[in-house]
Amino acid sequence: MSGIAIHEVGPRDGLQMETQVVPTETKVRWIRRLIDSGVDVVQAGSFVHPGKVPQMADTEAVLAEFGEARALSALVLNEKGLERGLAAGVGMLCMGVSASETHSRKNTGMGVEEATGRIVAMAKLALAAGRKVQVSVQSAFGCGFEGAVPRERVMRIARAYVEAGLRSISLADTAGHAIPGQVEEMFRELLALAPGIEAACHFHDTYGLGLANCYAALRAGATTIEASVAGLGGCPFTKVAGGNVCTEDLVHALQRGGVRTDIRLEPILEVSREVAAFFGREMPGKVCRAGAIA
Repeated sequence: MSGIAIHEVGPRDGLQMETQVVPTETKVRWIRRLIDSGVDVVQAGSFVHPGKVPQMADTEAVLAEFGEARALSALVLNEKGLERGLAAGVGMLCMGVSASETHSRKNTGMGVEEATGRIVAMAKLALAAGRKVQVSVQSAFGCGFEGAVPRERVMRIARAYVEAGLRSISLADTAGHAIPGQVEEMFRELLALAPGIEAACHFHDTYGLGLANCYAALRAGATTIEASVAGLGGCPFTKVAGGNVCTEDLVHALQRGGVRTDIRLEPILEVSREVAAFFGREMPGKVCRAGAIA
């Protein structure tokens, strides 16, 4: 597990559900501290319609504070978002397709088949522009609207990625329905599609299994975990939104097993405490309240 990468998605996935808009300078301060902690990538924002997701309206302004920072990523949903992302100079572009027809239409206005074709074409353009690209299958483990999502539909999207030469692939549990046994089976199936796949996992802790699912994905061969500082997060277009796996809890758990001891936990905890103070409520993370075990 020594090669595990941590992709901090709090400044994007963590904030997109909040009604209280975080000032740009505050976001920038939080992102700088998260980068300084030693996590591998920080997702700084998303290039989406500001009217639909007001928290992300300042993504260009946030990224402008960091220049061509290779340690930053951003989400794009369509061709316009890709155009903005390339112009902003962000080092890593994330994009994906929901395996749930209902969630796909609510999130992007497209059905699964159309979204797959467009995302594959966008990913190729981003790679040709010299950007690192991660593609994802959202609602891979279930959907709040549809319930169980057929595994073959998930793998069909993943195969389309692989056939297009895309090797950095995330399976995302948008609705928080995943259970560890299912996670392990699906990641093994994903990694069997082709050699050289870099598998990432993205879990929401809606039903309390987020951290357990991370370990199941690691057992199967995933090498990147996406998590959110303070346990913030949730998709505004799913039926029951739950926060992401909490970054400080994840890092604390890994470090107790001797893994990723290079990451500094205290800057993450500082941001978590600031997040709680800013929104005026207790966050779901455990370590921030209980304190770290030395």
